[in-house]
Amino acid sequence: MKNMKVVDFAAQTASAEPVPGGGSIAAVSGALGAALAEMVANLTIGKKKYVEVECDMKAVSKKAAELRDRLLDDIQRDSDSFNDVMIAMKLPKNTDEEKKLRTEKMQAGLKIAATVPYEIACDAFEIMPLAEEVVNEGNKSAVTDGLVSAMMSRTAVLSALLNTKINLASIKDEDFVSRLNKKVKELENKVKEYEEKILNKSPY
Repeated sequence: MKNMKVVDFAAQTASAEPVPGGGSIAAVSGALGAALAEMVANLTIGKKKYVEVECDMKAVSKKAAELRDRLLDDIQRDSDSFNDVMIAMKLPKNTDEEKKLRTEKMQAGLKIAATVPYEIACDAFEIMPLAEEVVNEGNKSAVTDGLVSAMMSRTAVLSALLNTKINLASIKDEDFVSRLNKKVKELENKVKEYEEKILNKSPY
């Protein structure tokens, strides 16, 4: 999916097909957030005014590029994560044995479908310190791009976590649900606080 034209990707999203859905769009948001942090770093590198932070900006640019690539791959990974559930839903359920197997397969698939968007949210959260660094130390003419990087990253995290939560609602393994729900709430709080911290430094 990452190689699709933007217009085609948007049309596919708008169609009646179930994928790409919210998790894939969250990954896109994260990839764009990483790209913006990378851009601000690159606009800082090589400028005499910012020579003291050039090494730091090179490190930011490298890390942001890695996250951008990872999140672009996450677009497809999220769409694929629900495959096992869709396959399980089509299994026969005529006998008790078939019903049991179908339920087991669906539950296993739902765990994957809940875990993958959580991992995408974790990937997106890694952009926040990069956004903070370019806002604080990067080229001031591009400070708003750094701020948008933080906002896109926060959106990516919260959007991906919504996909985790909706799948957790159908999972019967209470220990699994409890553990992942705790991680989800912690990450939600962290990203909201981090975004506020960065945006409070905005001159606009």
